[in-house]
Amino acid sequence: MKANVHPTYRPAKATCACGNVFVTRATVREIRVDICSQCHPFYTGRQKIVDTEGRVERFQQRYQRYQKQADEAKSKQTKVPAMPKARKR
Repeated sequence: MKANVHPTYRPAKATCACGNVFVTRATVREIRVDICSQCHPFYTGRQKIVDTEGRVERFQQRYQRYQKQADEAKSKQTKVPAMPKARKR
């Protein structure tokens, strides 16, 4: 094997978005992660919505608008008698 080809593998400080800091080993000195074992729903049992760029809020606003329109349409509809089912021959 050639010497000095691979990067050095050293301790690295990993920082999560929740504020948890832990030490691991990597080729870089500092790592930033979005989710760690302290805040991941699988390990904590709590659901957490990870939002990047406001996507969750935009979806919820659109869904609320849709629900409002659906409720208004439902309240405006008049009851139409159901058509009788066709008889089997």
